[in-house]
Amino acid sequence: MERDKPCSFFRSADMSLCQLFLQSEVAYQCVAELGEIGSVQFRDLNTGDRLFVNQLQRCDEMERKLRFIESEIAIDGVKIHRSDLEDFRIYTPRLKEINGLDESISRIEKELIEINNTTRQLRESNIHLWETTQVLKKVGIIVAEDPDREVPDNAYVFVNEAELIDDEEGDVETGSDTGRELKRIAGIIPRSRLYGFEKLLWRICNGTVFLHSLDCEDGHPLFNESEDLAVFVIFYSGVQTGRKVDMVSRGSPVRIYKCPEKPQDRQALLNQLTEQLEALSDVLNRTFAYRARAVHAAAQTIHVWKIKVLKMRMVYRTLDMLARRTLSADHIQQYLIGEGWIPTTELDNVRDALSAGAIAAGSSMHPILNEMDSTEDMPPTHFTLNKFTSGFQSIVSAYGIADYKELNPAPWIIISFPFLFAVMFGDVGHGLMIFLFALALILFEKKFAAKRITDEIFSTFFGGRYIILLMGLFSMYTGFIYNDFFGRSMNLFGSSWATTANNNSCWQWKGLNEIEKWERQAAARNRTFEIMLDPIYCYDGNAIADSVQIGSWWSYVKYGFFSTIPHLMLDPVWDLAKNSLAFLNSMKMKMAIILGIMQMTVGLFLSLGNHLSKRAHIDVYFMCIPQLLFLASIFGYLCLQIVAKWVAFPAGSTWVFGRYYPGSSCAPSLLIGLINMFLQTNRKDGFGHFNTTNSKYSLGDTKPDDFIADFNCATAYWFPGESIVEKFLLGIAVLSIPVMLLGKPLYLWSRRPSSGHVNLDHAATHEEASLSEVFLFQAIHTIEFVLGCISHTASYLRLWALSLAHAVLSDVMWTKVLGLATGVEGWLGAPAQFVIALFFGFLTVSILIVMEGLSAFLHALRLHWVEFQSKFFSGNGVKFEPFSFEEKIRKMEDL
Repeated sequence: MERDKPCSFFRSADMSLCQLFLQSEVAYQCVAELGEIGSVQFRDLNTGDRLFVNQLQRCDEMERKLRFIESEIAIDGVKIHRSDLEDFRIYTPRLKEINGLDESISRIEKELIEINNTTRQLRESNIHLWETTQVLKKVGIIVAEDPDREVPDNAYVFVNEAELIDDEEGDVETGSDTGRELKRIAGIIPRSRLYGFEKLLWRICNGTVFLHSLDCEDGHPLFNESEDLAVFVIFYSGVQTGRKVDMVSRGSPVRIYKCPEKPQDRQALLNQLTEQLEALSDVLNRTFAYRARAVHAAAQTIHVWKIKVLKMRMVYRTLDMLARRTLSADHIQQYLIGEGWIPTTELDNVRDALSAGAIAAGSSMHPILNEMDSTEDMPPTHFTLNKFTSGFQSIVSAYGIADYKELNPAPWIIISFPFLFAVMFGDVGHGLMIFLFALALILFEKKFAAKRITDEIFSTFFGGRYIILLMGLFSMYTGFIYNDFFGRSMNLFGSSWATTANNNSCWQWKGLNEIEKWERQAAARNRTFEIMLDPIYCYDGNAIADSVQIGSWWSYVKYGFFSTIPHLMLDPVWDLAKNSLAFLNSMKMKMAIILGIMQMTVGLFLSLGNHLSKRAHIDVYFMCIPQLLFLASIFGYLCLQIVAKWVAFPAGSTWVFGRYYPGSSCAPSLLIGLINMFLQTNRKDGFGHFNTTNSKYSLGDTKPDDFIADFNCATAYWFPGESIVEKFLLGIAVLSIPVMLLGKPLYLWSRRPSSGHVNLDHAATHEEASLSEVFLFQAIHTIEFVLGCISHTASYLRLWALSLAHAVLSDVMWTKVLGLATGVEGWLGAPAQFVIALFFGFLTVSILIVMEGLSAFLHALRLHWVEFQSKFFSGNGVKFEPFSFEEKIRKMEDL
């Protein structure tokens, strides 16, 4: 009975190296029981001759017979019946059942072979008779068309391809009377080859022959010959010409048939052959019916036979990995000894399976299972998975298998992978379509699984249905934040932006103040106004009375509450602004950097967990902590500046750290500031001066009108003590590099033993290496990390690029494709809108969802494989591949 399995998803399950002692008479059944539970990964202990070669050859022969039977079933187009049980639930045949199974398979094979041989002979005879009747019928018609061509009774006749009558006295060179004797040959040829045959015959015989042909009846009544046939009759004279005709006939796809000269003889022979053909057709019909019954009977059981033979082969292959030992003095009591890895939580289940196998084999002595010392070998990696987590684990396993007891990236990928995908694919409408597609796969997963669909593309989508579900769900969330619904904005909570300009002032901006009202309305149809949006809230708590009626609760919620906190989504008015792309470009680029630094920092903290679990404290002090300090002192500092700039700098004038900024154009440039931090460029401390003679002025008393800004205000220091902070952080980053490079090698060198090799302090492996190898290893990893911090941060900008590309492409699809429907007038409007809407839907699914979705998926995959997992994941482990019938059968059926 299977016990509850504890979760081993964050780290691989504990593994035990065990030794099995099996009696020879119970070994087969015990290994079969182990294959049912799939919990043992056997090691090959047999380095000499294999013990079960004959049994494996027998399985090969049985599989060959089953392939032949399956091919015969496919020829007849019969559907193979599958058992109601799942394939891996079909029991393994016991030793006493193998002979009966082999006999049943051999009997069906022998029966089908005999039927095929009989059918082939009957078919050839039937076709020969049918073609002969066609020749007799058509020759009579051809001769009847021209009675003058009837061959005299004393004429020579060439029949049966090679039957030539050699008349030496009638040779062309020695006699002349043979030229007056008219002879003929009749046969059948495919209609497509008739012209070539006639042309060749005419040239070789120098035009001394005449060929007449008629089409046969439409196909054979039993075999439905697809190629059209024709009956031909060749008239010629002379023995030499006859030899040429015979030579051409031998080299051409023709069949020559005997045809009596007299009409009454032809009719008598035709009646006789017709009776034989009817009798032979009846025999063939009976043979076909018997074959159909045999094939249908085989189709009912062949699938079960295939599974049983497959399990037999797997059992014998596993038994071939065991070693044979004799433990008694008389060499009668023989045992098979095996070794294998078993999850520690499955030891009781394995013992129960071995006991069940011994009981099924009729033995009172149960097999022995002993645990062994496994400090010398690295155990395989095994995770406890289900249908939800298996898809995410497959993403990690495609890059590499985690080391034994190494932190598994899959639990973190469950959230981060669909989220990063959604950052690049943020759209409520497109995300909803992906979500509904995945939801349908999940709701009907039992029906799809029962159909056993083996298509590779469908299997990929079906296996990752839960990944696609979260991708669609997160895409709806980020699309809500971006305020994108099929590329359009949603006005759910209103806008926090307004303007005092009215319709007349808008026209004045365009110089149209003299146009009358009706002219303005007519011109408005063809004119649009480009607005450069200044994202400043127009309403605040003091302006409510001037804009809305006092006492209206909704007006307070809309202009009072929502004006003081950020909206839940992007303001919908940005959809109308000319500078919308510039605003989104800046926002999404900075957001991508913050998300990238956050994920890389999480990866470094996960590496800390790996070092602590291995008790590799030297890696904690000289690798993990310096890496965290290096990343935080440079890129963490950059992220803090991004957030501070978002919070402190509005679009208009403001005071920041006691300094007045006349506008957003004077806000600090973070990229230039980061470059100046590395170059230690001297910058001004301040952003301008006030036009006042008082050097100790009060900021509150000085008016902003008196402020004079410097030309390079965006590159100056923007908070007090910025120069000191940047020097301090840069010093930490620079000092972290030699610590990562030399700290661990020097520490190991100081504690080196007399052998000259150092212990890498990995408690699980006790790996030893020379000091030069350690120096080289640290140099490679230090260079990789320092350069990787820069390249990986830049790599996360793909979040910004693909998000903008998807939004712009959605907008283009909406305006340039769906917008065509609004330009069609008249009675064609409705049909045109319907067609354009279908075309818009096709382009949306094929380009925006399939192609853009695949692109975002691959980029998210790259970010996790390289930028995230490289911080803590080695991927050098060995996958746990147990002896399991279920896994083998699923691979066989491409499930």
